[in-house]
Amino acid sequence: MKEINVSGKVRTDLGKKASKMLRKEGLIPCNIYGEAKGENGLPQALSFVAPFSELRKVVYTPHVYVVNLNIDGVEHKAVMRELQFHPVTDALLHVDFYEITEEKPVVVGIPVKLNGLAQGVRDGGRINLSIRKINVKAPYKAIPETLDIDVTNLQLGKSIKVGQLQFEGLELVTPAEVIVCSVKATRASRSAAAAEAAGK
Repeated sequence: MKEINVSGKVRTDLGKKASKMLRKEGLIPCNIYGEAKGENGLPQALSFVAPFSELRKVVYTPHVYVVNLNIDGVEHKAVMRELQFHPVTDALLHVDFYEITEEKPVVVGIPVKLNGLAQGVRDGGRINLSIRKINVKAPYKAIPETLDIDVTNLQLGKSIKVGQLQFEGLELVTPAEVIVCSVKATRASRSAAAAEAAGK
């Protein structure tokens, strides 16, 4: 996985009014969840702010990054867990991070990359990518930047499901029955099939 650096400052004023002021200054409220647990046994969050100018490189990209967070001089390795956007303006409002270690498995959505020209496409069909990411579980150092899927032998009208895939060192968390990609018939492929059937 690619890595990127983001700097932050611990946040003490957690009110809505304070959050609004911070956003006006170009800062985004964030939380990082790690090993620390609160009195109720739930993960305890460290609240901080980070510049939007640094976060935008992590948020508005198809890539998945390990984020090296420097919060008031203390280093944390993390992945993005959840994003909140304004329902009308689509502006970034809040980011949740999850702290990671080299040993502890983490669940991350990794982009799917289709390789090869499917047989069904050569026969006049059109390939359709149903999901752009598959959730995998593994220590972060074992997680690739993309999940490469060979579609060369995919026939017209056929699909590839998550349950048919295997990647070394990765546990696939997305349900097995989810369709990743398929080759759909087009008008041209149907005409060709009809002509072939008529000629027999």
